[in-house]
Amino acid sequence: MNTRPGFAFSTRLKVRYAEIDGQKVVFNSRYLEYADVAVSDFWDWTGIGEALGAAWTDTEFHVRHTEIDYLKPFTYGDTIEAFVAVTRLGNSSLTQRFELCHAATGALHTVIEMVIVNVHLPSGQPAPIGPEARAFLEKLVVGTGA
Repeated sequence: MNTRPGFAFSTRLKVRYAEIDGQKVVFNSRYLEYADVAVSDFWDWTGIGEALGAAWTDTEFHVRHTEIDYLKPFTYGDTIEAFVAVTRLGNSSLTQRFELCHAATGALHTVIEMVIVNVHLPSGQPAPIGPEARAFLEKLVVGTGA
């Protein structure tokens, strides 16, 4: 695995044929799927579920805002190294940064900034992040120099 300043975690994905479009590059919506797979691996890597149990599994985050900067497309067969970091922790939200790089060359292809908000499911309204989850999440916040 490669390293990248501001990131302690990365995971790899391989571009499949079904993910490319008519121009033979990865279809734009697939980049959010890559972020979803990467962040699932990230949360497993942090151990937050095992450490907090219901204090984490009963916490429900929804995507509020996403920005994607497509710098260079991936193509069929490329191996993507997806770097994930928590860059900001708010009262009810947190910001995640994803840098999708070509695993062989290290070239940065895509940057994704995603804000997710903790919600109270019955009301659908934002809710403060609980104290146990907040204490764990505070340890994960890093600066990426971006």
